[in-house]
Amino acid sequence: MSAEDSAAGRGKSGGSPAGAIVYCERAFQSLDGKTAHGLVRRSHRYDVLAVIDSSCAGRDAGEVLDGRGRDIPIVADLAAALANGNGERAATHLVLGLAPVGGALDRRTRQAVGAAIRAGLHVHSGLHDFLGDDHRLAALASEHGVELVDARRPPARGSLHRFTGKIAEVDSVKVAVLGTDSGIGKRTTAWLLLDALRGSGRTVELIGTGQTSWLQGAEYAVVIDTLVYDFVPGEIEHVVWTAWNERRPDVLVLEGQGGLLSPGYFGGQELLAAADPDAVILQHAPGRAEYDGCPGYPIEPLERQMATLTALSRAPVVGIAVGRHELPAAELPSICAEITAETGLPAVDVLAEGAGRLIEALEPVLAARIE
Repeated sequence: MSAEDSAAGRGKSGGSPAGAIVYCERAFQSLDGKTAHGLVRRSHRYDVLAVIDSSCAGRDAGEVLDGRGRDIPIVADLAAALANGNGERAATHLVLGLAPVGGALDRRTRQAVGAAIRAGLHVHSGLHDFLGDDHRLAALASEHGVELVDARRPPARGSLHRFTGKIAEVDSVKVAVLGTDSGIGKRTTAWLLLDALRGSGRTVELIGTGQTSWLQGAEYAVVIDTLVYDFVPGEIEHVVWTAWNERRPDVLVLEGQGGLLSPGYFGGQELLAAADPDAVILQHAPGRAEYDGCPGYPIEPLERQMATLTALSRAPVVGIAVGRHELPAAELPSICAEITAETGLPAVDVLAEGAGRLIEALEPVLAARIE
């Protein structure tokens, strides 16, 4: 059977994590592998058994990514990945961990998907090119009795929501993680904020807004870059309202998309307008000179990015999450200190420190609304 799963606009994964091999050939050590990075760091939907990337095979995926082993081997090919699983940890899924510019399904990846189908694996993808629209792959999946799931396939037009104003009913504290660019760690920071807030005794839900958070198994998610733009505000409002209505959490953490002023991956304003957050954590990568995917377009200074947020929203920026991109980890403490001196806000390398100091910065907002 071949299933074309409309993942955008819904998020609940349910059930036990599926044994999964993450395909990231020749991309795990680049930004094009950011979906694989997210799945290695955290996954509720899958039990990640191995990552395929022949360029760094033989290493631990966590060690390559963050310098911390996660018992997830990087292997050269599908045969090696299948040999890695056994018993209760046998692979049942191949997940495409690639996130190239434009989300295209190239020939090499298409061949890997075909091999996975022949091996009896369900295949999940977050690319813009849909597996289910490839007639040869769909026929092959039907022949082998496996499913093809496209996380970026939009829901039927009739099921989409327009903005109604019901966001005003939501009395959870809403914290938006927005960014000065795309691909700099907003989703990772959002998950770490969720962990830290739950550790402080609060009830929290994460609102995913991209294909990777959906693939990770976010309970509430809408893949906004698949939607006709007229419906983006309504879908954001609806998923935030639904999480509040079903769970009544103390805090909702909203994953941002794109960059506030990026010409190529414009994003953040939708969350400010439709979700009406109470506070913002701003993700910034001081080592990145130009906008992601936009050669010749320098990233606007942090001061202007923050001024833009102030102009667009009532929500205060309470902290800066600093991405490591293109910077040696040893330099991050001094860079964070410089940003704090410049902005007066805590600047935190969350991969090294966790999100504790950002939670401290949120305390006045949390106390005013919760306690």
